[in-house]
Amino acid sequence: MIIHYYISSFIFFLSVLLLLSAQAAEPVKKKAPSPIQIEADHMLSDQKNNSVFFSGKVEAAQDDVVIHADEMTVFYINDKGDKEALKSSSSNSSKNIKRLWAVGNVEITKEEWVATGDSAEYFESERKIVLIGNTKVWQDNNLVTGDKFIMYLDEEKSIVESNGENKERVKAFFYPN
Repeated sequence: MIIHYYISSFIFFLSVLLLLSAQAAEPVKKKAPSPIQIEADHMLSDQKNNSVFFSGKVEAAQDDVVIHADEMTVFYINDKGDKEALKSSSSNSSKNIKRLWAVGNVEITKEEWVATGDSAEYFESERKIVLIGNTKVWQDNNLVTGDKFIMYLDEEKSIVESNGENKERVKAFFYPN
């Protein structure tokens, strides 16, 4: 009876081990990037410089990230130029977004946090947002301030820095529940 129990436990343990190793061996499929939707009062396309300029209550959204600004310039990769950037791009379309530059009353929201600053730059290849100048980041009632806020969207990691010029340091205010 005791031997039967140990054999059953051992077989169960092996089954779980095989199941976990089979799941670990499966390749992780990378999700195709969602489109970036932009709305504004005005738009100016500059094909010569591979850019599109938006102004007036600009809102750019991709998945759960939304950027509001007074003005935004989208720089894209043209299939006739920037061939190295196209090789590293995840899409084969003729116009892939390379980066976004937003200025004026910049506000970025993602899930439960809100960040504000003077300007922001989004780098598509790294899926990174850099918010610069008088940055404030709220998550619930908690607040972090600094000169630069960097958010790595796929890594769920962020960095807040002080430029040291105005002797202001990074400040954090955490409120217990």
